[in-house]
Amino acid sequence: MIGTVLSDYLLGRGYQVVGIDNLSGGFQHNVSPDVKFYKENITNQDGINSIFVNEKPDYVIHCAAYAAEVLSPFVRNFNYTNNLVGSVNIINACINFEVKKIVNFSSIATYGELPAPFRETDIRQPKDCYGIAKLAVEMDLKEAYDHFGLKYSSVLPHNVISKYQNYYDRYRNAIAIWIRQCLAHEDITIYGDGLQKRSFSDCKYICEPIEKLLTQFDSESFNLGSDHDVTILEAAELVLDIAKRKTGSRSKIVHLEPRKEVKIAVADHSKAKRLLHFNDQTNLREIIEEMYDYAVTLPAQPIKSMDYEINKNIYSYWKN
Repeated sequence: MIGTVLSDYLLGRGYQVVGIDNLSGGFQHNVSPDVKFYKENITNQDGINSIFVNEKPDYVIHCAAYAAEVLSPFVRNFNYTNNLVGSVNIINACINFEVKKIVNFSSIATYGELPAPFRETDIRQPKDCYGIAKLAVEMDLKEAYDHFGLKYSSVLPHNVISKYQNYYDRYRNAIAIWIRQCLAHEDITIYGDGLQKRSFSDCKYICEPIEKLLTQFDSESFNLGSDHDVTILEAAELVLDIAKRKTGSRSKIVHLEPRKEVKIAVADHSKAKRLLHFNDQTNLREIIEEMYDYAVTLPAQPIKSMDYEINKNIYSYWKN
């Protein structure tokens, strides 16, 4: 999803864009025909190296991940293979093929349950396997710079949304899941009391800062996202209001058992504002309406379930 929005932005700025994705969570129909696209998995080291040989990229923006944060403890091998080992394959290729710089997408999941709002100067203590993997990639990038001179910057976005979200993922993308549930005339589901706080962020506003990082602020990390946090319950009620108005949905909110997750995941963006002139203007109602209108046009797809590596303590609603 982020790769799609970034590609469109960069094409509009005159860049030549090469895209790599295994389409496990994205869709070919979202990819611009002006992107030279490779369907490949970043865990395939030989495949990645072959693409770098062919394309000789100047810059790499690495936003490939399986970002099901709360699921990650139950698919530990899958999580670390995709989010850590896959990232190392990209980093190796950047070193071996003399890439000028890599801009890495980390996550505020790396902060864990620190007091909010999270700041880049915090000593991060991730709570789950996804956050651990993301922080390990940042640490590896620092080593790659120290050892080989690979320039890098990392961004820590959070709850980024756009109309290109995957509406048929069972485990992630809360707003997209609620939209799909409303369109299927199902009740929408919240885990626990819904008082968890998040800052949902319109993807288009992170594009300009990412472009600046291609040539500036090496070895720095930046939080990117909206300053306006809402509770999960407030966001769900907003989706319901939009669904009722647009399609006459009669869905209601159903509370399921709580998950082990960070209660308040809210970040401070003053560093990005000061150095990158970051200007987020997310209008949550507006972007959800855009997502809803787009979702209506999509053909229904099966909802995929993961093969859990650990079933112990699996939440009842995730049992196959």
